[in-house]
Amino acid sequence: MSTPLINKQRLRFVYSLLGIWSFLMPFASSFALPSQKLPEDPIIAQLIDQYPNKSPEHPQANTYGMDANGTFKHPLITPKYEQAKPFEGQLDYWDTQSYQHNMSLINYYPITVEPFHTWQNILSFGNKKYLYQYVRRDMKIFDITDPYQVELLYTQGSTWGPSGPSDEVNPLPPGDMTGAASIAWNTTLKRYVMIQSHEIQRFGVLKDKYSQTNNIDKIRKADHLKGFKVYVMEGPLPKDWRLVATRTTDITHPQAPIGSQQGSGARDRPTYFGGQFMFLAAASTATQALTEYPNDLYSAGYQAWDLSDISTPRFLGEILVPGQRIDNAFDRWWYKQNPRAGNRTSWMGARMSLFIPTPVEQGGRYAYAAMGGLGFFIIDVSKPNNMKVVSQLSFPPSVAGTEGDFIDISQVNSTGILYLSGYPLNEDCYEPYKHIYPIDVKNPAKPKILAPLPRPKPPSAAPFTDFCQRKGSFGPKRSGGYTQPGFGKEGLLIYNFYNAGVQIFDVSDTEHPKIAGYFVPPNKPEAVHPSGLGNLSHAVYTEYDRKIVWLFTNHGFYALKTPLLGEPNL
Repeated sequence: MSTPLINKQRLRFVYSLLGIWSFLMPFASSFALPSQKLPEDPIIAQLIDQYPNKSPEHPQANTYGMDANGTFKHPLITPKYEQAKPFEGQLDYWDTQSYQHNMSLINYYPITVEPFHTWQNILSFGNKKYLYQYVRRDMKIFDITDPYQVELLYTQGSTWGPSGPSDEVNPLPPGDMTGAASIAWNTTLKRYVMIQSHEIQRFGVLKDKYSQTNNIDKIRKADHLKGFKVYVMEGPLPKDWRLVATRTTDITHPQAPIGSQQGSGARDRPTYFGGQFMFLAAASTATQALTEYPNDLYSAGYQAWDLSDISTPRFLGEILVPGQRIDNAFDRWWYKQNPRAGNRTSWMGARMSLFIPTPVEQGGRYAYAAMGGLGFFIIDVSKPNNMKVVSQLSFPPSVAGTEGDFIDISQVNSTGILYLSGYPLNEDCYEPYKHIYPIDVKNPAKPKILAPLPRPKPPSAAPFTDFCQRKGSFGPKRSGGYTQPGFGKEGLLIYNFYNAGVQIFDVSDTEHPKIAGYFVPPNKPEAVHPSGLGNLSHAVYTEYDRKIVWLFTNHGFYALKTPLLGEPNL
């Protein structure tokens, strides 16, 4: 396994050095090497100059694949690869069978917002339950009061099918979108408050910052908001939502208009519980640039905001860690010590916001941060205007794919253990397997990595012995989020696993976790655009209060139940 990279005393020393280097920043240019090649973007030119290309090479075919015992041996390292990568022993068709254990179907709904990725929220208005499924310009709102008879109420944007996206319905204005949202009940207003993250658009704009330098300015000067919006929800439909605040995460230029705002904007869902404080992941400046990922320009840290008056969000503080800023000599040196530096593949910095099990307003002190290839951090957020790193863990590189993306904190208050995971990006298991790592955080100054959760295995009735043989992506993709009604159930973790569907882990015995249930959906190649076939399921969202599991796939979504949660409460 791995040991902590730096203990608390060393962290204090590191941050003292960081302060010294910040003082010396006007002289930092003396530490930079002359640029060997000058692309149009000077920051990318410096990134190329400081960290020469060490992209992973494609491994030899005989170094990975099926073992004699019927399990798949993953490659040790691969480049980012956007095409199928079949191997000997893999199925030559899309498996249309479904498999289940300790789970059963309530109903299936063949309605697809997008086959690649969506966000979800579930709310109650009166005696009705509503599901919001959306991504950027596409959104659908469903009445899920009766999960056996779900009703589509509203469509915005496109609907996907075998021919791709449809024409837009109820289109948003050009450049606008529905951002990843956290929705919480505000006890003062007695209304739901929705905070939407608005980040830079990468896909369809930039593929490779190392070669497409003429496209970089489209992101630097994006024609959309880099920040967040705050809405009061007077009812379940968009006509009932009242926009009360718009803010940029460019904290240096808070009045900057669209087109001049720096940084990444707010990434994924903010962390908001309906009270005074809101936290989000963002790179506030263009100089937070130390990341390898080819179509991303920014390494995000974290911001804290005061929402005492939701119409006037007030910036409180920002926290970065060593190895994020390209304009700081110490950060550049620190980043170079990372084995991922120069690999042109790894995501570095935050993707999601801070994971906070107890709101600061209720006495919560510790937040947990998944920062990709930079590692796992525990951060003291008890004073949001002065957040501090408590400890850090590094992990063995797992390239390609996303490392350190998500943390399940549903068990941490009862057991002192949380669960960190990344997710696969290459299809056909053409990358290292993405483990789910339990981390013991009972002593916040000295977190410990425990043995990974078990790898899902197919049932004996399946025509394959390893899920890698089933084609497409295989590995964990989050367990929902803290916005799920009821938050979680002690002893259970419910993860989406791409081509392995829903996998339920029993972690009641923390030393001997096991898989206690699953629902593996069928592939439906006749219903999916070819570009989305390898992305069978991309999200799970659980109503712990009603004991219903929702699985979102490339061909629609499923309502499921399991005796592990109990009979659905309708």
